[in-house]
Amino acid sequence: MILLLYGGNMKRIDLLKRRQARLKEEITANLDFLIGTVGKSPTMTGHNLTTKVEGKTVSLYVRKDIAQKAKEMTRRYKKVRTLIQKLSKINWEILKLENE
Repeated sequence: MILLLYGGNMKRIDLLKRRQARLKEEITANLDFLIGTVGKSPTMTGHNLTTKVEGKTVSLYVRKDIAQKAKEMTRRYKKVRTLIQKLSKINWEILKLENE
């Protein structure tokens, strides 16, 4: 019975480590990001990137020709943040299984 349990844990760890590796690859592939939100004010001709700098909200001007790329980069940050949360959960499961 103990052998079956141990073997099951090893298979589970292997599965989790494969998921961990995939998440790390996906995170690495999405590190070209910006933190903040790209928006357009009705009174402005261009866009702005709103972000926090040392605890204060700042708006940075974003030229119209790079606004779409900036929006894509902010979406990438949200994706990376979600992937890191998933990776943390998997790391926790691996830690628990390795120390049983």
